[in-house]
Amino acid sequence: MAACNLVTHLLKPGDHIIVSDDLYGGSTAYFLTCAKKNYGLQVDAIDLQDLDVLESTFKPNTKLLWLETPTNPTLKVLDIEAIARICKKKGVICVADNTFLSPYLQNPLSLGADIVTHSCTKFIGGHSDLIMGAVLTSDDKLYDALKTASILTGGCPGPFDSYLATRGLKTLSLRMARCQENALKLAEFLERHPKVEKVIYPGLKSHPGYELLKRQARGSGGVLTIILKGTPEGANKFYENLTLFGRAVSLGGIESLVSLPVMVTHKLVPPDIRAKLGITDTMVRLSVGIEDFKDLKRDVENALRYVK
Repeated sequence: MAACNLVTHLLKPGDHIIVSDDLYGGSTAYFLTCAKKNYGLQVDAIDLQDLDVLESTFKPNTKLLWLETPTNPTLKVLDIEAIARICKKKGVICVADNTFLSPYLQNPLSLGADIVTHSCTKFIGGHSDLIMGAVLTSDDKLYDALKTASILTGGCPGPFDSYLATRGLKTLSLRMARCQENALKLAEFLERHPKVEKVIYPGLKSHPGYELLKRQARGSGGVLTIILKGTPEGANKFYENLTLFGRAVSLGGIESLVSLPVMVTHKLVPPDIRAKLGITDTMVRLSVGIEDFKDLKRDVENALRYVK
């Protein structure tokens, strides 16, 4: 969130921002409350899958566009290269949140984005013991402005935080490969399960962004979302009866984690916006870790027995 806040210090009151309508709940709440109400920034949240809608949303005072791909928690895949090209034409800064895929699987700067952000708390740290953000750019002018703002606003990581991030980077490739392998196997298993209404994972051919992701990334990551059949109570029972999956808001650790978006990451997002995005009471987000797949499958199978 400090990284998110830092980027908006490139702007001034009255500037216009375009953001994806499907972001991490904290980012959505930040842009629609703090940035809009407290900082005097104009904000439009739109579906960035529709490039025609994007073209029509730009204003003379549009200064920045913020995207996230795959999105959290609906895992929509956005065309970074196409969006960045439009931004370049309009003279607008394009920012890509790359938390879900990490630098190991996707590099938005190479696809034309001006700035990339990461929650290092997730895959970069990898051990659920770090709270840290990162802002990266290959533009010297933006770098100088961001560095100055970082120093003046205090959003600077300490030495130990930096050590933990560096430690995590050393095993990033190994962890991401194993998380992704487990996630794909689990997604394929869940897609066939009678108590699962829908599996959302970009590594499945059933995902509408499957081909796009293959073009712009080297993998599909370790996070998948499922929509269970039945009632919200059944989803809660599933959530409560997982034993290997830890119940936590975070993701990207070596251990598998489970979250109910309506109760955690998107609790602060108004119900009407959640409904528009398809974030339902029976949606469950799974961050798949590096455990043995047989154990993960057994744990999920057992918890699904409680879904009514």
